[in-house]
Amino acid sequence: MFKDKNKLLFIGDSITEWGRHEDQEDIGTGYVRIVHDYLKVSYPNKEWDIYNRGVGGDRIIDLKKRWNEDVVELDPDIISVSIGINDVWRQLDHPELEQVDPQLFEQIYRELLETIKDKQIVLMEPTIIEEDMQAEGNVKLKKYVAVIHKLAEEFEATVVHTHEQFIAYLQSTHKQPVTIDGVHMNSIGNMLMAKTWITAVL
Repeated sequence: MFKDKNKLLFIGDSITEWGRHEDQEDIGTGYVRIVHDYLKVSYPNKEWDIYNRGVGGDRIIDLKKRWNEDVVELDPDIISVSIGINDVWRQLDHPELEQVDPQLFEQIYRELLETIKDKQIVLMEPTIIEEDMQAEGNVKLKKYVAVIHKLAEEFEATVVHTHEQFIAYLQSTHKQPVTIDGVHMNSIGNMLMAKTWITAVL
């Protein structure tokens, strides 16, 4: 799967960004850091250029505005996209904004993927909104998760089942929370995201 030299890009919202602006390597302290370190120690004979292009608050419409600069011009070999949480969350916390429904989400996402269809694409399901599987945000997320699966099949992309794994965790007899506020990950949530990514991609 991996070449001797690999340029890997993670792009998304604050869950991806997590701590990267305070990090000298611009990788951050979230799931991207865990995957970064795992790849470095697991494939020491391969050369890794790993980039974090997460930006807090981003929806798919924001990703579109910076896609050319942050993705196309960088020309990575592997692109991992994690987007969708804010497309739903803004419907709940800022209903006065112009919203991104599943149809628009799919339309823009497809446009972006068309520009990288010759690359190795990894599509991450959005995680959760509140640590309650019946919460309104998690119910709304289902349609966005379905879009990601549809696009993954269309573009022969790898799906990282992050939403599925977080829901499974919520259904378990777990004792520890996975977020600090219902959305942003604590260390356990970041580990769950990284483990799910590694399982799906490697």
